[in-house]
Amino acid sequence: MRKFTKSLFRVKRSSETPLRYILWLLHLWVGLLCSVVVFLTSLSGAVYAFKTQIIELYNYEKVFVDESAAPLSLSQLQAHLSQQDKKLLSVHIPESSSRSWLIGYENAQGAVESVHFNPYLKAELGSSDVSLNRFFDVVLDFHRTFLMGDVGKHIIGVGVLMFLFLMLSGLVLWVPKKIKYLKQGLTVKWNAKFARLNYDLHKVVGFYSMLLLFFISVTGLYVTYPWVKNTLIVSLGGTPLSQIAVTDNSDAFDALMDDMLARQKELSTPKALQEVNLDSLTQKTHQLFPSRGALTLTLPTAEDPRYNVTKLERSQYLGALLPSTLSYDKEGVLKESQRFTELSLDRQFTALVKPLHTGEILGLPSIILYFIASLCGCLLPVTGFLIWYRRLSKS
Repeated sequence: MRKFTKSLFRVKRSSETPLRYILWLLHLWVGLLCSVVVFLTSLSGAVYAFKTQIIELYNYEKVFVDESAAPLSLSQLQAHLSQQDKKLLSVHIPESSSRSWLIGYENAQGAVESVHFNPYLKAELGSSDVSLNRFFDVVLDFHRTFLMGDVGKHIIGVGVLMFLFLMLSGLVLWVPKKIKYLKQGLTVKWNAKFARLNYDLHKVVGFYSMLLLFFISVTGLYVTYPWVKNTLIVSLGGTPLSQIAVTDNSDAFDALMDDMLARQKELSTPKALQEVNLDSLTQKTHQLFPSRGALTLTLPTAEDPRYNVTKLERSQYLGALLPSTLSYDKEGVLKESQRFTELSLDRQFTALVKPLHTGEILGLPSIILYFIASLCGCLLPVTGFLIWYRRLSKS
């Protein structure tokens, strides 16, 4: 027991400030407490990172198509389905022309189906094989709760909060006392003995991955704790969550009520004399949002009288996928247009918090980057534990 206790302390060095010494102790203690949580959360995040790509490869023949001719227009697609007594409900057109469309329709028996569709050959390719979804659902549940429900969610939440402290304290401890020692903090001495190599990996990997891991951690806490969500929204200029529920006279609430009333009124209006041309809707959408990107269109239903369009625009800055939305009434008249870049900062963050956490914000390049960062998150508690274990062995 004495040996264990001794490994948790060390004598303050003469050249060491009290703050740096205290941070060193806290960094060690907190790191030991949350090391298992950080390792398992990072590992499950790394496994989950390529879920979409793995499932797409598993369904390769349904997802990827050859450009053998000009693709169908949406109006032609709608007419093609109508000939088979199928009512088009939704269509997702990927950014890449080498991918199939994902369409939803109601068949003659009233059942709703979602299938891949080759727009060049006018052929249904069938529904995706979802046999892998169960595995990834378990991985996601483990990532969120360790398969322990609310108890596991709070264990992970506390562990991630500790990890945030470790990154901040680690940055302070990483800062070299003199500029000539900066290179040691930025490079790994690969030919060194194991103890030095392990120490270098902990220090260098921690520095290079800190910013991305910090961002992943904060966005993860955003969906876990309401107080974190509220803090971030307020810091970005938004309204506190507690005030949203009581400020019924606010402009935002009035706008929401007006939209709800307008939609309700549209539900009760007669059906349009002439069916809206879907091609005209997409043409209007591309005129308003000219940037390239995937487009999703949902047609009116008994619950929603609008044609709703979402376009993931490729921004000029790093090519981020930014969602802009439009809605048209039964006559095809534009009722609402909401460009992502025109939203307030807090609403932009809210719209992007999931792709920012998963790495989907930039597509495959950012997913790869997040995967590497997750592996770094696995490495840090391992190297940190080995540093401490060496102290324990020498005590």
